[in-house]
Amino acid sequence: MSKLLQMAGAIWLLIIWQSVGQTRSESFEVTPGEEVVLEAHAKGVQIYTCQLGADQKPAWVFKAPEAKLADASGKTIVRHSAGPTWKHVDGSEVTATVAAKHDAPNPGAIPWLRLTVTGHKGEGILSRITSIQRIHTEGGLAPNANTCEAATNSKEERIAYEADYVFYAPAKK
Repeated sequence: MSKLLQMAGAIWLLIIWQSVGQTRSESFEVTPGEEVVLEAHAKGVQIYTCQLGADQKPAWVFKAPEAKLADASGKTIVRHSAGPTWKHVDGSEVTATVAAKHDAPNPGAIPWLRLTVTGHKGEGILSRITSIQRIHTEGGLAPNANTCEAATNSKEERIAYEADYVFYAPAKK
């Protein structure tokens, strides 16, 4: 029984180690000295528009996200929208820009992102946030290219996705 428990423990540690490795690869690290302030699970859509590209060929272009982020109890605490923007129920809000991308382990999912906060509004939990990670993504990829034609120019598609968002701020001393 003891060996079985040791083996189960070793397997559990390996799974955790692999998950941490996927979440925080070297190019994906947040700034040293930051700590996790908030973690939430998102369910929503990635919105794409069929448009003519610079080459005058129609292509699906990312327009905006639209998602609700929930805490561990399932309560919606953040709304995510164009900008990209995250607005907490306490009124605090951040906008950010992509600092790094990491292919999702699931090839059918949008990439994992590390974002740097570029703006704050309001006072609350998000008012100290400096970095955000989007990890553990499922779905959300643009529609098939052959479904975007000149005749469907300006057509929008809303593709379901899920992800975990981790919000970081400078560690309190």
